Amino acid sequence: MGFFEVKDLVKYFGGLAAVNEVSFTVEPGEIFGLIGPNGSGKTTIFNLINQFYPATRGSIKFEGTELTRLSTHQICRLGIGRTFQVVKPLARMTVLDNVLASAFLRHPRAADARERAEHWLSFCHLTDMSDQTAGSLPIASRKRLEITRALATEPKLLLLDETAAGLNPGELDEAIALIQRIRQDGVTVIVVEHIMKVIMTISDRILAINQGMPITLGTPAEVANHAEVIAAYLGHSGDQHA
Repeated sequence: MGFFEVKDLVKYFGGLAAVNEVSFTVEPGEIFGLIGPNGSGKTTIFNLINQFYPATRGSIKFEGTELTRLSTHQICRLGIGRTFQVVKPLARMTVLDNVLASAFLRHPRAADARERAEHWLSFCHLTDMSDQTAGSLPIASRKRLEITRALATEPKLLLLDETAAGLNPGELDEAIALIQRIRQDGVTVIVVEHIMKVIMTISDRILAINQGMPITLGTPAEVANHAEVIAAYLGHSGDQHA
């Protein structure tokens, strides 16, 4: 039984194939990168994994369980957490209460949930902000809170969707360190990211896609030097457009 497996995944919106015959596996303890130009289907794949959208066809299995038959909350309880590109914390609640809401998934007793929430705030270096309202945080801290809320559900597999977008160079280094620390804590990670410094630094393997279809799968060096990946990001060498 594999840890996580996507096989022949397809999603149509009307006549458009947003995801078209995508297959990959992720091993326990791996950081698996997913890259592609804007609109290539990366976030749609995350939404299919979590069943925010039903797949048109294909299979998604987590520890042997077929996810396409489950609801979003069942998938979270099974052990898959995620973040979102556009972070939407519970803006008028404190940072602590945002994380506490997630911790209740595994810990129904208030004292236990609070203890776990405080643990994850410390893990993500947000303890000093725990009494601030979530809506008052700068973007880097809101991104970190998004990760903290996902971790508080105690996932085995964490999906990170562009958590480094909008960060300055120092904040990028902190984001890289946090993702590596999450893996060291025993959580497997799939990360969607446009910032090459991040994806190339942290990933064990990377799947590149374009227009919903796989281009190549390999190590960061193999993917970065693949001709079709370069063309998808930069345009063909003969392309004269800016």
